[in-house]
Amino acid sequence: MLELYGTTTCPYSAELREDLEFRGRDFVEYDIESDGDAMRRMSALCGNGAAAVPVLVEDGRVVQIGYGGRSCYVTVRGDTPA
Repeated sequence: MLELYGTTTCPYSAELREDLEFRGRDFVEYDIESDGDAMRRMSALCGNGAAAVPVLVEDGRVVQIGYGGRSCYVTVRGDTPA
């Protein structure tokens, strides 16, 4: 199963989504800003603390962080930005 973790405000999440759709890939998308469980799953996969989106996960393994060498910074809930 292919999973896309991103945010609605990150343009790179949108670009990766469009690329997956263009290539006909089936995937499940999670908005980590509105879905706390998805945020926790992504945090566990990538490590705690600050994270970057989009994150692409295949069969429980992170296969890509960012898109085209770019990503959006996200503060994992519970962290205090510096």
